[in-house]
Parts: sequence; C-alpha cells; structure tokens
Amino acid sequence: MKNVPEDIKEIINDTYPDIKELNPAQQSVIDSNYLTTESNFIISIPTASGKTLLGVMAALRSILDGGKVVYAAPLISLQNEKLNEFKVFEEFDIKVGKHPNSADLSVMVFESFDAITRYSWDNLREVDTLIIDEFHMIGEYSRGPTLECAITRSKIINPSMRIIALSATLNNINEIKAWLESKVVTHDYRPVPLKKEVLNTEMFSTKNKNDVVKKVVEKAISDSSQVLSFVSTRRFTESLSSFVSDKIAKKIPKDKKETFNEVAEKILDVPKKKGSLPTETCIKLAESVKNGCAFHHAGLFSEQKDIVENEFRNRNILMISATPSLMYGVNLPSKTVVIRDYTRWTSQGSQLIPVFDYLQMSGRAGRPQYDSEGISYIIAKSLDEASDLQERYVNGEVEDTNSKLIENKDAVYKQIIGQIASSLAKTPEDIEDFFKKTFYGYQITNNPSMKLFADESLKYEIENGLNFLITSGFIQPTPEGLKVTKLGNLVAKSNYTIETAVKISQYTNDLVEFNENELLYELSKSPDLPLITFKGRKSKDPVRDKLSSSGIFAVDIGNPEATTVSLIEWIDERNEAEIENAYNVYSASTRRSAYEASLLIKFLNKILEIKNNYHMSKDLDILSARLYYGTKADIIELVLSVKRLGRKRARLVTTAFGKDLNEVSQSQFEKIEGVGSKLAKRLYEYGQNK
Repeated sequence: MKNVPEDIKEIINDTYPDIKELNPAQQSVIDSNYLTTESNFIISIPTASGKTLLGVMAALRSILDGGKVVYAAPLISLQNEKLNEFKVFEEFDIKVGKHPNSADLSVMVFESFDAITRYSWDNLREVDTLIIDEFHMIGEYSRGPTLECAITRSKIINPSMRIIALSATLNNINEIKAWLESKVVTHDYRPVPLKKEVLNTEMFSTKNKNDVVKKVVEKAISDSSQVLSFVSTRRFTESLSSFVSDKIAKKIPKDKKETFNEVAEKILDVPKKKGSLPTETCIKLAESVKNGCAFHHAGLFSEQKDIVENEFRNRNILMISATPSLMYGVNLPSKTVVIRDYTRWTSQGSQLIPVFDYLQMSGRAGRPQYDSEGISYIIAKSLDEASDLQERYVNGEVEDTNSKLIENKDAVYKQIIGQIASSLAKTPEDIEDFFKKTFYGYQITNNPSMKLFADESLKYEIENGLNFLITSGFIQPTPEGLKVTKLGNLVAKSNYTIETAVKISQYTNDLVEFNENELLYELSKSPDLPLITFKGRKSKDPVRDKLSSSGIFAVDIGNPEATTVSLIEWIDERNEAEIENAYNVYSASTRRSAYEASLLIKFLNKILEIKNNYHMSKDLDILSARLYYGTKADIIELVLSVKRLGRKRARLVTTAFGKDLNEVSQSQFEKIEGVGSKLAKRLYEYGQNK
C-alpha cells in the first residue's frame, strides 16, 4: 500500500485481510495527497472499484488525529450494511454508531445528517470529516435536495469540515468541483472488466424477452455463476422469476436442489414466526427458490429480503429478479446482469431509464475475487431496437447531475422553514442568500443562459414559498423578522413533508369527533405513509365493499384505499395471509405501514395540542398503540402492560380467562400456547396489580 501511513495501513491490514495492495484507481487517489491534505475531494470511479475503502482511510486519518467522522448514505439498508462493516474498528478503540454525540465514526442517512445541520450545531462543529457515499444522488429528485442543503449548511456552520464525496461517474464534474471547492480524482479502472452487450429476441428465435433471460441463466448454471435481472415492476419480478424457475427445473444439479429447498424453507418460516400463515407471495417466492430463482421487491417481509440477499451472496441462489431500486441498495455483485426492461413507470407515464441508471445496474456485474469479467446484457425485441439501445446506452454519454431543489416544491418549503427555525434566516433576503449558496444557486448563477434572470427567478420562488407557508400557518412575519409558528417548529423538527403536514393540519381543523376508519383513510392519502399496493388486476370490489361497510365512500380504488382497508383489518387482528387473500395486496408491508401510521397519529395529536384541542388525545393514543401492535381495543392495555406478550398470546389469554386475571395462577398461564415461565410470571404480576 504505497504512500498509505503506517498507522492506517496497520488497521486496514487487520480489518480487511483480503486486501493486500491497492488497485490503480485507489492508488491514484492516495497519490494525490488524499491522506495528507485537508482539501475536499470528489472521488469518481466505477462501481466495485473500492470507494468504501478510500472513505475508510480518510475516516481513520481524521479519527486517529482526534477528530470525528460522519459517513452519510442515502438508504437505511446501506446504513445498516456499513454499520456492520465498520464495527470491526471498535477493536481499535474507535466507537462506531449512528450519531456523533456518541461515536467517533457515525453512519447516518442523509435525512439524519440534515437534522444535525439544522438543530445540533454543537455536534456538527465537532465533525471534522464528512464522507458522502453515493454522492451522485445529489441530482435525485427526492433525496438530492436534502443532501444538497445539508452540505450547504455544513459549509456555513462548520467551514473547516472536510468533505469527501464518493461517486460513480459524474459528467459535469468540474461544475460540482467548483461548488464543493474540492479536488477531483477520476479513474476508469474496474477490478473486474465489464463487457456490455445488447441481446435481442430474434437471435434466439423467440418473441419473449423472458426466454432470453432463461438462456442467460442456463449459461450461468453451466459456468457456476449467478445472474441479477432488472425489470420495471414488482409484478414482473415475480412473473420472470417463476417463468425461469419452471423452465430450468430439470437442469438444476442434484447437489444444488437440497440447498435451494433449505432456502425455500427459510422463506416460509418468516411469516410463521410472525403468527401468520405464508401469504400467496411467500409461497410463490419459496416455489421459485426451489429451483434457484428469487424475486426481490418491497412487497416482501424485510426478513425475506435479507434471506434472498444473504443466500445470493453465499451463492445459494442462481438468479434474483428485482426492480431498479436494488441498484442503490445493498451490495449484491453478480457475474451477469440482465436489464430486461429499460422503461420505468412514473407520474408522467412510462419513461426510458437514464443512461446513469443503466450504468448503475450494469455496474453490479463482476464479483471481485470470483470473476475474471462481468457481463451486462440489455434486451431488445428486434434488430432495429437493439441498434437504438446500443447507441443510447452502451455508447451513450451519462447525463449531467443537476440540482432538483427548485423542482421539488416540498423541499423548497421544508428548507425555508428549516432556515428560519434554526435562526439562520430572519428575512427573505437571508433565505435567498442561503439558496444562492446551494448547488442549485451555483448552477443558475453560472449558467450563461440563466445568469441574467437568476436573481429574479430565485426571488420569485422564495416569495411564492413564503406566501404559501404564511398562509398555511407555518411561519409568521414579526417586527423582529420571520419566525416559525408552533406548527412550523413541529414540522421543522420532523421528517414529514409539508404536504403531509398541510393535509393533517387541515383535517384537524374540521375534526369534531373521533372516527378511526376515516382517520386511517386520511393518513393513507398522505405522501409519508408507505402504501400497501395491489398485486395485480383482480377485482378491487372487496376493498370497495370493506370501505363502504366501514363508513367510507371512495370513487376511485387505488393503493391508498388498499392501505386503509389493510390497516383496518390489521387492528382487527387479521394476519398478513388473511389480508392478502381477502384483498389481493402485498400484505407483507402491513406492519411497516401500520408502524408509520402509528407515528403519524402521534404527529396529528401534537398538531391538535398546538390548537389546544385535547379531547381526543386518549383515543388517538390508543389507536396509535393498536396500529403498532395490531390489536383490537379490548386487549391493548394488556399488550402494553406485559412485556413481549404480543397480540396473539394476549388474545389466547383473554379467551381462556377473560379480562379479570387476578384469580389466575402462574401455572395456569403457563398452559397457554407460547407462554413460558418468565412470561407467565409477568402475566401473574400484572393480574395481581390490577
């Protein structure tokens, strides 16, 4: 490891024993005085070229010199992956955690770091180095503005903090370099060379793209490798996985069959441990896995996704079919990547994926230490289409990374409130000054075609934002300047969108009496509640009928309505299998939606308190708890009072003994299915104290 300081080298050798030497891309970064200067850096090298190790080295340099480091990642899955990876540094007395107030190396998602820049300035000023993973996401619509503004505030509040941006290919890197005031190192080295090709159905004498994927998987079987297949929707991940699984069933080596069956059993065990029969989706996944094929999407239990990911890493799954979201998720390299679908459904309809996404997906191909090359295929239906794809994607140039801050109105509102709430702005001019320092501000003031109108354009956007926020009751003008209201302060300290806050606030204005079903419907129409989606095109009448019987009239039946019905059934103690069978929805995500709904109800309750409305507080607290535990109202007190009881055993207890438990002995409790001696003791103590 040439030019790597000995103290860092010693830790790297111990914690990453498989790394003996740096690759050319990594060495070019080290040779640029990366570890001996305080300059900001943008490191733009291909996927799988070892960016994380470079980030780790900068982190170690800072920590060994007595500093603190934040490693920021866009997704919770990446945060968890890096936390597990970095835990080895604790052997060297380096504290690893999720917040700089208790760790030397903190792994945070973008939103959590953004919160520090707004409200924890003492913590922010203690951070010596900020390392940003997947930095190219600064140009992404939803998370990009959060990252962009967090960086901007960091530069204002802690100007000495060093920023290390780890990224895939950036086309307009000089523009970003100037904004970050950084050095840049780019390199095209990949430890595993990547071959990119276009296949078409005609060369395989078929009209079905799935047949082409099957041929690729059969080739993988012959050379003991694996395949990642990207398609556009959840439904397509399932249909492709099932199709390939059926077609290759007779070609699976016998020694692999037993392994695949063991993985399938793990898949089916997940719902059983949660007190539910396997859902139709679980069964479909398990059947597909029996032949080495799996699908991966947000409609699975999180534990099932973990199983699919881990078994694929352990080479116990041949193929995963996934939606493009997996390209930003956990690290799942494979020798071969197949991009079957190059369109994606958006609010504007079906759209071609950008070249950047094509490169991200292709970049998953090739496993260091396993493969001599990676292969990426994109599939066309004809020779003409193949020629177009070759030109657009294989030979195409990656798009510029542009700020989406002003495009995302909710982000604009949120940042205005954040600036005022954190006392960084008191006037419209202060807010304009902040926005000029963002990446968006840099781009418009340095773009020749926009420069003349930059100030007017920005002033217009800020004025519109301020008017909306004043009208909505989030901020107010005072003689001392702009200030947030109690409602604005509540929103500023939350991670909820302004749209959600407005919807809930307006709903509370007319809220006279408590109606839990109506409330769940309102929450399901807010952008911050993860929706439970329909699985296919079966009749939606069961959802309409359930809503009607619950006192809700809905004209259109979509995912918000499916979510409402699922939550109503969840607090009526239905399990995932029952919900899926009744309504044809991806019920595995019910628990997550219910958990987020329980938090939204607490948020709504705080809004009511701001408005001095307390008469529904108890009802809201009970509903929040019922959503969290999935119970009817009659057993929620028991579930809350007896640790680790849960709804299933609580129902068995009350069915056996009724609500009055003070005459029930500990030994009688132990006769209940699933109740051991410790739980029986807690139940007995609860009964005696009633």
